Amino acid sequence: MKRLNTAAITFCLLGALPLAVSAQSPEFGPQEGDREFSLSGTGTNDRDFNSGSFGVTGDLGWYLSDKMVAGVRQSVNFADIEGEGVSDDFWNGSTRGYLNHHFLDDRARPFVGASLGGIYGDGVKDSAFAGLETGIKYYVRSRTFILARAEYQFLFSDSDEATDAFQDDGIWAYTVGLGYHF
Repeated sequence: MKRLNTAAITFCLLGALPLAVSAQSPEFGPQEGDREFSLSGTGTNDRDFNSGSFGVTGDLGWYLSDKMVAGVRQSVNFADIEGEGVSDDFWNGSTRGYLNHHFLDDRARPFVGASLGGIYGDGVKDSAFAGLETGIKYYVRSRTFILARAEYQFLFSDSDEATDAFQDDGIWAYTVGLGYHF
């Protein structure tokens, strides 16, 4: 009888082991209702480090589902330009709403999305823009990720210009950063 009880306990413990291991392994990525904050940066300079620019972007998003996030993004950029007879600095910024769809359920989560907002400041003509974006989030911890994103933004002043702007007045924006969902 004692052997039967020991065998039954051993069987139950071994049967429960996979459940215990799966409960302890962290789940990566957000769930519907989670929020997300990320902070990204970008920068450039010429080879002599005489001219350059840098920028910071902050995102705050809300997960509409496990794979869809909607949010607001704020960017601030500074450029210091020096050349023959030219020395100037410029500040500009952009504010936009975005919607991104994520793929996969693992640590690496590629995404595609779109944004709509405005750009303003010293070095740009104040205007609206719409954009397409793609990137990847790689989870280094269950709720913390590294972010890489590329955005193609086309500028326009009114709706009549929007169609032509996609081909003629587009700009690329690249960012790398860190994020957290909570």
